[in-house]
Amino acid sequence: MKQNILITGGAGYIGSHVVKLLGQTGNYNLTIVDNLSTGSKDAVLYGDLHIIDLAETDKLESLFHSTKFQAVIHFAASIEVPESVANPVKYYRNNTVNTLNLIDICNRHGVEKFIFSSTAAVYGDYKPQFAETDIPKPVNPYGRSKLMNEMILRDIAATSSTMKYVILRYFNVAGADPQGKIGQNYPNATHLIKVAAETACGLRPQIQIYGTDYPTPDGTCIRDYIHVTDLASAHLEALNYLDQNPSETFNCGYGHGYSVKETLETMKEVSGKDFKTINAPRRAGDPPQVVSINKKILQKTNWKPTHNNLKTICQTALDWEKQKLQ
Repeated sequence: MKQNILITGGAGYIGSHVVKLLGQTGNYNLTIVDNLSTGSKDAVLYGDLHIIDLAETDKLESLFHSTKFQAVIHFAASIEVPESVANPVKYYRNNTVNTLNLIDICNRHGVEKFIFSSTAAVYGDYKPQFAETDIPKPVNPYGRSKLMNEMILRDIAATSSTMKYVILRYFNVAGADPQGKIGQNYPNATHLIKVAAETACGLRPQIQIYGTDYPTPDGTCIRDYIHVTDLASAHLEALNYLDQNPSETFNCGYGHGYSVKETLETMKEVSGKDFKTINAPRRAGDPPQVVSINKKILQKTNWKPTHNNLKTICQTALDWEKQKLQ
């Protein structure tokens, strides 16, 4: 019997890669919910897409009445740190309020597994490297909105007779499907590797380095970049983990980082393009270094990352941008 899985935000960057991976297994009936504000219909390669905003709770209720979902994977959210600083109301409404409503519906309809797309931004910037046991101290509204969701999920699950959860705290997701079928279509993207790939393809005249005076070896921010395909596989392992295990929180990263300058040099190397970089002021809400301690997910699940290589990440991101130009 195939499991019925609801995936919110499944037309977006990370969600579409998870839909592709789960669809390829043939083991699941997939229902995708997305308002297409940043996602694309073309990115949904499997399942049934319903164009619904999570604020439309009546439409969500109808879906849950029509289908008995065993699992929900929740991606749909606003994700830009600078925007969250400038417009916190949007983030608390779209991320926190909508997630509360979704979890409430899931609980009332007996959903057994809830996989939540969280972020390393919940940790803050008081350390260079974080484990799941570290106290969250987010420094921007985006991180706080996600941390509130984690707390809501834990509290509601504690009262539920059916629901277990896995919280996946993503570090910096990058790259694209190695088969070239999907990639990052996010409009006006600010993700470094995405923007660097666009610049290498001539889609942007230059790329800005936001801050060169951070307390890091070369003065630029350090991030733990994880390939989107490896992150997708972590969601499949999270589903499998909950079959026999209690609720858990896992970091999703490789456990090491690269600076902005190192990353741009790698993109220049794989592209063969010496594109223009410009030093710019720091962005609000950017911590100097965010790197995962990923021992728990490696020890407790069967997750085995296969794209842990910055050149691979940059190459797949570049290939996706080139393909879109053809």
